[in-house]
Amino acid sequence: MKALLIVDLQNDFLPGGALPAPYGNQIIPVVNQLLNQFELVVASKDWHPEKTVHFEQWPVHCVANSAGADFPSELNHEKITTIVQKGTCDSDDGYSAFEATSLNLKKYLQKKQVKELYICGLTTEYCVKNTVLDALKAGFKTTVIQNAVAGVRAKPGDEEQAWTAMQQAGAKLIPSF
Repeated sequence: MKALLIVDLQNDFLPGGALPAPYGNQIIPVVNQLLNQFELVVASKDWHPEKTVHFEQWPVHCVANSAGADFPSELNHEKITTIVQKGTCDSDDGYSAFEATSLNLKKYLQKKQVKELYICGLTTEYCVKNTVLDALKAGFKTTVIQNAVAGVRAKPGDEEQAWTAMQQAGAKLIPSF
């Protein structure tokens, strides 16, 4: 079975949010099209406490139960089967969806007999990259849909390095699905 994993497509990572990917809103229509092509759709959410060591490195973003932590209204989120929350503790960053504290994502996907994982979302250099690397370590055949991913572009060259790291680790990069 194949599944779609949407990483952190949340308001605070979109233009106008606390930590925006400059072109993050442009992936929403692409993700909406992808939703119809998968029986199982999992989405991760940053779900930070108000005070966390994570905010020593980053602006305050995706605080649990805040508007910034919500999915954008343009996303057809009713088609999401399961939502996992990550970064929920004061002591972790929760970059990877596989670090979710609300559900053991690896065991959940294995129970659903998922062999192939298609990944999209925000942001290329951090949460998408770390999720992809953990998916590969967990033994999933992993494909990243590039036109459904956007970077935060905090430092020049980071996004390109992330694509390279994912590909070198064994992920298949496809321009579109």
